[in-house]
Amino acid sequence: MTIFEALRLSHDLQRELALKLVATHGDSSERHALFAQLKQELAVHSVAEERHFYIPLMQQDAGVDLSRHAIAEHHQMDEMIEDLEATDPSSPSWLAQAKALADKVEHHLREEERTFFQMAGKLLRERQKEQLAGDYLSAYDEMKQVS
Repeated sequence: MTIFEALRLSHDLQRELALKLVATHGDSSERHALFAQLKQELAVHSVAEERHFYIPLMQQDAGVDLSRHAIAEHHQMDEMIEDLEATDPSSPSWLAQAKALADKVEHHLREEERTFFQMAGKLLRERQKEQLAGDYLSAYDEMKQVS
């Protein structure tokens, strides 16, 4: 398995959770559960991805701008989650904010998969792609268990 395949596993889960979240209504237990799952998935994925994908890419000049952009988007999503946590889940603005977050997640994932992965594929050696996948999955699994 390569780092790209490993990252896509989490990307698919993020998409599924975001779609389900924006389909919820009111201050329901389903909304709370899905938000908690999405929040955890985004947090665990972004830390593991930054450590085991973007930081190695930043060690090459051609990967610096791309990595900075992706990490900045991770921070934007963190701020969107904080805003959602501060909003009443039964208010109409909560759903609007959740939809904005879902859109941001989809934009970020699409950009990574269509642009960043192609560039990274040229910068990383085959063995490195496999090593990073193992490192990413280990970190991801470990953080998922403790969060």
